[in-house]
Amino acid sequence: MAALLYRLGAWTYRRRRTVVVAWLAVLVAAGALAATAGGPYRDDFSIPGSRAQQTLDTVAERFPASSGASAQVVFVAPAGHRVTERRAVIEQTLGAAAKLPQVAGVVDPFTAKTVSADGRVALANVGYHRKRADLADGTLAALEDVFGPGREAGLRVEFGGSAYDGADESGHGTEAAGLLIALVVLVITFGSLVTAGLPLLTALLGVGVTVAGLTTVAGMLTLPPTAPALALMLGIAVGIDYALFIVARHRSQLASGMAVAESAARATGTAGTAVAFAGLTVVIALAGLTVVRIPFLTAMGLAASAAVVVAVLVAVTLIPAVLGFAGDRLRPKPGSRAVRHAAGDGRSGIGGRWIRLVTRRPLVTTLAVVAALGVMAVPATGLRLGLTDNGSAPAASTQRQAYDLIAAAFGPGFNGPLLVLADLAGSGDGQAAATGLAERLGAVDGVLAAGRPQLSADGRYAMLTVIPETGPQDERTERVVADLEAVGGGSVAVTGVTAIGIDISAQLEASLVSFALVVVGLALLLLLLAFRSLVVPLTATLGFLLSVGATLGAVVVVFQWGWLADLVGVARTGPVISFMPIILMAVLFGLAMDYQVFLVSRMHEEYAHGGDPGRAVSRGFRASARVVAAAALIMISVFASFVPGGDATLKPIAFALAVGVLLDAFLVRMTLVPAVLALTRHGAWWLPRWLDRVLPNLDVEGVQLSRPVPEHSAVPVAVV
Repeated sequence: MAALLYRLGAWTYRRRRTVVVAWLAVLVAAGALAATAGGPYRDDFSIPGSRAQQTLDTVAERFPASSGASAQVVFVAPAGHRVTERRAVIEQTLGAAAKLPQVAGVVDPFTAKTVSADGRVALANVGYHRKRADLADGTLAALEDVFGPGREAGLRVEFGGSAYDGADESGHGTEAAGLLIALVVLVITFGSLVTAGLPLLTALLGVGVTVAGLTTVAGMLTLPPTAPALALMLGIAVGIDYALFIVARHRSQLASGMAVAESAARATGTAGTAVAFAGLTVVIALAGLTVVRIPFLTAMGLAASAAVVVAVLVAVTLIPAVLGFAGDRLRPKPGSRAVRHAAGDGRSGIGGRWIRLVTRRPLVTTLAVVAALGVMAVPATGLRLGLTDNGSAPAASTQRQAYDLIAAAFGPGFNGPLLVLADLAGSGDGQAAATGLAERLGAVDGVLAAGRPQLSADGRYAMLTVIPETGPQDERTERVVADLEAVGGGSVAVTGVTAIGIDISAQLEASLVSFALVVVGLALLLLLLAFRSLVVPLTATLGFLLSVGATLGAVVVVFQWGWLADLVGVARTGPVISFMPIILMAVLFGLAMDYQVFLVSRMHEEYAHGGDPGRAVSRGFRASARVVAAAALIMISVFASFVPGGDATLKPIAFALAVGVLLDAFLVRMTLVPAVLALTRHGAWWLPRWLDRVLPNLDVEGVQLSRPVPEHSAVPVAVV
């Protein structure tokens, strides 16, 4: 692969004008398609094949008027007054709401008897023909406008329900801060504003192409809003990092006196190979999310994979072209820090002091890191998973206000009603059977109330709403669902947003172990092929598992226990979004392998040249630690910038990725790995001969690049 990318780098260097124009044309074309054929992003938390989803499909077929989204409308009378005093205006506005497009029906609080005990709060329901994802633009705004007369009459009106799930989520206003921090890190790393700007600009171009492409796809398929957000976050992070590694290698070679054309091609062949290897691992892990067979998770995985693929393509094609335009302007000045590093004089720097500290007593270092990460992982044993609801929305949003008002006035179960479907085949009198079933369901422990059953047109099915005593995120609600289905045996099934959320969390938890085994097995295989060693892949994989465990522990401490919750901006503590662990494992796996390759490959290179194993670890670390540390800091800053403004879905993912990179890069890759390699010495690079003969040679380190670029490839540098 190194030789192939070497030739690609040389070609793009020679054809740099063509390459840059081609990428700009791709960006413009993608933007034009997004503007003309793009569509909105829509949530669709379905899980084909699950019992709750199959039941919901039956409800849509047999009770079409009840299969769409619903909006809860909460009326609050002023202090000292009752909503009955303004009954006329409430009924008038609800009547107007019933005439809105896509509305299937309206239930007023006086008929449903959903008025609080003190008479101040009333709860109405507006049902739609369509699901939340299929509601026309402006539907919810039109609903809110209808109730203007109620507000003028002195009523407080708030809106919630499934129609508002994911609506009005807070935007992202802090990503610019992450980019600014990334630029500062790049300037410090390279000591040049021009050099620092290259990775940032190329990463933004790649992200622009990706997001525009996803917007176009959203016009044809259902993509959740989290998919482009994850792609944006990951695309910026890996785009900057991948470009950073190639540019850093290029400058290092320029500092040693190499010609610009040769250096651009060789940097693409060496660092570019590691970039392609690391990108491939991320793509495989993210694409592996399709095996979970949950559509919205598949969309997220493929969208993020697309961002990584574009980042790799930009790194190995556009970067060499841009390096050609930059020419000798990127060559470090004589006596600069880059020149000293290229000459191997890095013993007095931070990297040199750190590696001496780590390897002075490698056994102590190893045990200390393992113990620290193990302790941090302990809270992860209490990790609870679930889907977000309106209780996780920002405190000032109308859906959060409605959620809290409903919970206080009627009980938390009203925020997560359960839809029960009963098959009455062979029961004789369907109405009597349904009424009897409703009474039995109402007597189930944990049930607050069971509504009046409704029969399907053919009389075979009965549908009713059950209100649990506990909220949708409460563990006791899961037991209520199981108990309700047990009452009717196989003839009763529970569905609705809460039940589907329980099914999704259960399926993800069941898939987590198998996915982890696949990721661990893939890590062992890839690193075994890359470094032809047993110790290196085993250490890297153990470190990865420790990083994941410690990161999940940090997530539990913040998002479930509430430590530092105000600082992070957590609206409500409780279960973590159910697909966060599997996303974390997929992304962190690729990034961990990325840093592992760049650090250990330089150590292996020193060892392969006949160096002492201890000295090889030290010299290899000093040669690569500064760039890896910069890459990690950029990743952390980009991920962390999505935490303050992120919604309840993206916030824990961004937080976990920021913490995960921090722990994995600095504690595992830059501390544990060199300590273990120093401890095992020659054994670190040992591989049985029979296995060495069987394994293919990936040449991740670019050993094959021993000859210079042919004369016709070494074109003069153009300064433009």
